[in-house]
Amino acid sequence: MLTKIIAIDGPAGSGKSTTAKLVAKRLGFMYLDTGAMYRAITLKALENKIDVCDEEKLEKLVKNSKIEFHHDDCSKKIFLDGKDVTLEIRSPWIDKNVSYVSEHKNLRKILVELQREIGEKNDLVAEGRDTTTVVFPDALVKVYMDCKLKERAKRRLWELEQKGIKTTLKEQLKDLTLRDNIDSKRKNSPLTKDKDAVLIDTTDLTIEQQVEEVLKIYNKKTLAK
Repeated sequence: MLTKIIAIDGPAGSGKSTTAKLVAKRLGFMYLDTGAMYRAITLKALENKIDVCDEEKLEKLVKNSKIEFHHDDCSKKIFLDGKDVTLEIRSPWIDKNVSYVSEHKNLRKILVELQREIGEKNDLVAEGRDTTTVVFPDALVKVYMDCKLKERAKRRLWELEQKGIKTTLKEQLKDLTLRDNIDSKRKNSPLTKDKDAVLIDTTDLTIEQQVEEVLKIYNKKTLAK
């Protein structure tokens, strides 16, 4: 079956997750958050007191883990070994460690294979850090969403405050700068803009405007075929 894939990359806080979810809903596609897989493994590693820099132990961990996405009209959840970890993987604890886990080559290879299997069976809106460059290099639509650092930090601050998590703008600026540095400079599948990806600067855009921009690109691609 030939599937349609919209791949969205970009740094944390650029708006890609919310935009991807809404685009998927509008088109009736499946939403795939590739980063959630790395977050789930990070959660399991931390709970089992595994060093997030120990590639050998992390590879063994991911081989013995079951990651599933459950979708319905109301929610999109991720399950790890049969347990709903949708909320747990969004904690600051995971934020601070997930970039270290996602650096490892063999772990990434395993999860990329799983992501591609999902893409072979479903029309997708997939988002992450390497969906356009590595996971789905032949995606119908490639988008790179970016946003000024301070605005991304403000968004992350607001998100965490809504969850009752106390933090500061200064702390979020520091955390995002560190994550950007790790993600863009890692040896394996670094965060980078694919040459064929359309850049969308979301700094001054509303979520609805971001969604419309992606849909505009998609419609142009499908009409051209």
